Amino acid sequence: MKIKEVARYLQQKQTPAEKQLWNTLRNRQIKNKKFLRQHPIVFIINNENRFFIADFYCAEYKLVVELDGRIHDRQIDYDEMRTWIIEELGYKVIRFKNDEVEKKFDGVIERIKIHLL
Repeated sequence: MKIKEVARYLQQKQTPAEKQLWNTLRNRQIKNKKFLRQHPIVFIINNENRFFIADFYCAEYKLVVELDGRIHDRQIDYDEMRTWIIEELGYKVIRFKNDEVEKKFDGVIERIKIHLL
């Protein structure tokens, strides 16, 4: 699959938490900052092009916002490696569990705002 196809597929398969957060991040509703959803981050390892798809991304601050569903409980090492690589590329990564978005939404938004200063 090509990068754009993967991103489009993920946009169509959003979780309820992703939909909820996107409804607030889109259209510059937070501090007038532009966010993209399912944004590819491309990099090279061992002379091979690789990519991750960030759930949400603000280019102005190189801020990646990741939402973790239940599957992430079983892939902690992968998520830590992924975060490390993305941060090595110069991005800031913040993670939230889907439950946080669904139950503590205002706190999630406040934590995102802190990174937009």
